[in-house]
Amino acid sequence: MINLKDIVIALTEQTHPLLDLPISSAVIDSRQVQQGSLFIALPGERVDGHEYVQSAFERGAVLALIDKDLPDRFNTLDLRRDHVDFTEVSETLPICLRVHDTLTALHTIATYWRQVNPLRTIGITGSVGKTSTKELTAALLAQHYSVLKNPGNRNNEIGLPLTLLELEPQHEVAVLEMGFYVPGEIQTLCEIAQPQVGVITNIGTVHAERAGSQETIAKGKAELVQSLPPSPEGVAILNMDDEWVREMRTQTPARVLSYGIKEKSDLIAHSIQSHGLDGISCVLSLQGEDHAITSPLLGAFSVYTILCATAVALTEGMDWETIIAGLASTHSDLRMRPFTRTDGTIILDDTYNASPASTVAALELLGSLPGRRVAILGDMLELGQYESAGHHKVGLAAANAADALVLIGERSKIIADAAMEAGFANEHIHWFPDSSQAADHIAALVKAGDTTLVKGSNLMRMDRILKTLKEGE
Repeated sequence: MINLKDIVIALTEQTHPLLDLPISSAVIDSRQVQQGSLFIALPGERVDGHEYVQSAFERGAVLALIDKDLPDRFNTLDLRRDHVDFTEVSETLPICLRVHDTLTALHTIATYWRQVNPLRTIGITGSVGKTSTKELTAALLAQHYSVLKNPGNRNNEIGLPLTLLELEPQHEVAVLEMGFYVPGEIQTLCEIAQPQVGVITNIGTVHAERAGSQETIAKGKAELVQSLPPSPEGVAILNMDDEWVREMRTQTPARVLSYGIKEKSDLIAHSIQSHGLDGISCVLSLQGEDHAITSPLLGAFSVYTILCATAVALTEGMDWETIIAGLASTHSDLRMRPFTRTDGTIILDDTYNASPASTVAALELLGSLPGRRVAILGDMLELGQYESAGHHKVGLAAANAADALVLIGERSKIIADAAMEAGFANEHIHWFPDSSQAADHIAALVKAGDTTLVKGSNLMRMDRILKTLKEGE
């Protein structure tokens, strides 16, 4: 883990023998502090980390990064000065390190730590599937390499640098998901992480409310492949089936390794078969050679996750035999988690988040499963100008996939209208304004033996539905 000496060098280019203090972890939440942690006080919209410095110290933090003046009772070392006196550091712990801006300082420290820990770094972004792709890619590479990955979706200007501060000398590869909200964000993440490999899954309408348009989203995602080093060190792994991603071939200095199932690509998947809850199978072709694979991933859309992870593994020198074995055995921490109740009801837990593309893919899986099928769908948020079209598309898909619809939120009324437009019976549609009210009625709507999909945006609190369904065992 990073040392106080490294932090000071990164921020001031100064050093001192007394600065040899190992840091056990770097956190922004005082509740996550361990003995020996660095606590980074970030000002937020609702809470200010500076209010929790004392709590962090009481929990065992030895350092706090601050950009506001605190009371005199806090021992503070002002790193904004040209020359800093480090002689009393070892006797004054815990100590605050005063900087101009804590977020900028976090970026500076993470950039430095990445530079002194040379390793292969894979950046992954896209509108749908980037977390699943990160997880499967990391799992494949971990068969041969010591891998660092960002946990969960810790993929933004705070989460990614915190992940890099966990770099240890034994790490050989970092697999980093990169999120996008506004132009310039991914460029900043690339300046910190310095990826040699960039993966773009697709360009959808997620976060269009903030970004403004799909074109703006595409430009923001392209910052990843634009930031890569030239070939042969740099490799851009691009989805040829997505028109927006396809255009990025001319926007990168790196070598392009393309993948897809429709357009002509370097790595192609064909003979794709979904086996319901038993996973999928397909044939991957590269340079005229076919390789049959099986995977526990659910739904035909998961073939894109397999293509991405395989492309990275090949780029990093792994052989087909190892890749095929890894794909067959890897149960990654993926978004959709099926479980079966004691009464035979199958619940497809896809409550993490929702976009039109991911919801349609989930509905396609639901439609391939036997028995009575219930789709419980909440509003999809942050779609901006694509809100109406996105919900309409989901409604058409739902009409072909489900026998009953439970819809939650004002926007989901568009789903209902589209489903009825496609011939779905109105009496099989049940609408509720929020997940709490839906949960009160869910036991009467989901019957023993049903197969039920639960999906919606985070803020719709679809986890309440899931909790009720699980309690109904």
